[in-house]
Amino acid sequence: MKETKPWKITMIAGAALITVALVTASAFAYMGERRGVYTTYGANSETTNSYGGFLGGMMRRGYSYDYGTTAPQTYSGQYGWRGCRVWNNYGNPTGPVQGPTITLDTALSTAKNYLASLNNPDLAIDEVEEYSQNFYVLFYEKSTGIGAFEMIVDKYTGEIYPEMGPNMMWNTKYGMMSGGMMGWTTGAQNGPLTVTVEQAKTYSQQFLDANYPGTTIGSVDKFYGYYHVDVLQAGNTYGMLSVNGYTGQVWYHTWHGTFIQEAEL
Repeated sequence: MKETKPWKITMIAGAALITVALVTASAFAYMGERRGVYTTYGANSETTNSYGGFLGGMMRRGYSYDYGTTAPQTYSGQYGWRGCRVWNNYGNPTGPVQGPTITLDTALSTAKNYLASLNNPDLAIDEVEEYSQNFYVLFYEKSTGIGAFEMIVDKYTGEIYPEMGPNMMWNTKYGMMSGGMMGWTTGAQNGPLTVTVEQAKTYSQQFLDANYPGTTIGSVDKFYGYYHVDVLQAGNTYGMLSVNGYTGQVWYHTWHGTFIQEAEL
């Protein structure tokens, strides 16, 4: 067998290392361009992490997004949050839906029908908010007063599905990470929140001052694993964010668009 020269082996290994380095550098550069506002506050420190829009393709007719982007990005792809119960089922879209939108009353009716389908007398609807991109619905537990989960109603199809973000990733009782949101079964809880309401308010306002000047925090609702915080501008509803109940991380809900109106039950 012909012997391979040592210097050739060295050249081949060097070329392989250069290729790996270039691919890695390209990946980090790509992630850097997609840097968003997903911020950790606490211990007098602030760090901002970059993440890609990995949840978008899993969501139902939804919006792909990056943490901290200022607007949702529509996409073409399969309907279906994997394994999740959905009240309506509309097949596969070929692109962004356009046309007339449903009303707030219709969205509320859809949410009520969905609630009835869950057959859980302890769950109730707190409010439905209309935004330019979708309707937002907050469900809570009547026995505890704690927020249960959050849903989105599509403005064009009337479809209802779990809200992306903290509702899925941080919810320790109903979220996907606990086994709850996937099939609407109760998942394991991770104990009392270590971030207090006052700390959540402080972290929220720090985040808003840095990223949305002129906005202030409104009411704060406790969920399993996190806090839901209303965001106001000049005393009026502007948007919302969530604060992780264990780490203090702040996640702004960028996928709703402009606030229009609401109905409280």
